[in-house]
Amino acid sequence: MANHKATKKDTRQANKRRERNRYHGKTTRNAMRDLMAISDDKAAAEKLPSVEAMLDKLAKRNIIHKNKAANLKSALAKKVNALSNPVAEEVKKAPKKSGAKKPVAKKATKK
Repeated sequence: MANHKATKKDTRQANKRRERNRYHGKTTRNAMRDLMAISDDKAAAEKLPSVEAMLDKLAKRNIIHKNKAANLKSALAKKVNALSNPVAEEVKKAPKKSGAKKPVAKKATKK
């Protein structure tokens, strides 16, 4: 345990911050779970902006990384768009080409 006054205060502040961050993180995860469970496209479209705002706030507070927030928002938007347009979900991406490259021709050298 800390022995200095300032260190004790810092520990108290860190505990408060951790609890606050846990609360916001858990609330956002629950909102995301509820959004993914919605099968009505209009209800999901109405709830999406509020969940995206929650993710942006988590990224702003450095609770999650900004790229993770962007990836989660993208996945949620994709799910909501699939509800309103079920044909888009069935469309598959074209298969990727193999990674093999053609051999590079060597330049003729002068002698």
